[in-house]
Amino acid sequence: MSNTKKLMIVDDSSIIRQMIENSLTSQNIEVVGTAADGKAAIELFKELRPEIVTLDITMPEIDGLTVLEELLKIDPDVKIMVITALSDKSTGIKAIKLGAKSFLGKPFTEEKLKKNFARLTGMSAK
Repeated sequence: MSNTKKLMIVDDSSIIRQMIENSLTSQNIEVVGTAADGKAAIELFKELRPEIVTLDITMPEIDGLTVLEELLKIDPDVKIMVITALSDKSTGIKAIKLGAKSFLGKPFTEEKLKKNFARLTGMSAK
């Protein structure tokens, strides 16, 4: 049985989406989809059912905190890592209270992303 985890990346910045994907390719992760806005993220999530989601807060259509709540209604077991430029404490606390399992502020280093991801998944950072 494969230990590969399915990941969906949600961010309105294509550069950030690419950076996350490139950083996590050695982590037994399969990126099954990406979305640039909240509405697309919810639709894609229903279709793909990833185990892990990285989620931006500030996005067009539907903001990340609303998306967070919607994804958890669809699958309460999904692990969501919020990655946002809104790195003030209150945003992080609100995201965690809503059900996010991890919070990472932008800008971030590849090393920080991998460490957070390893904690989130219980996998070792490579």
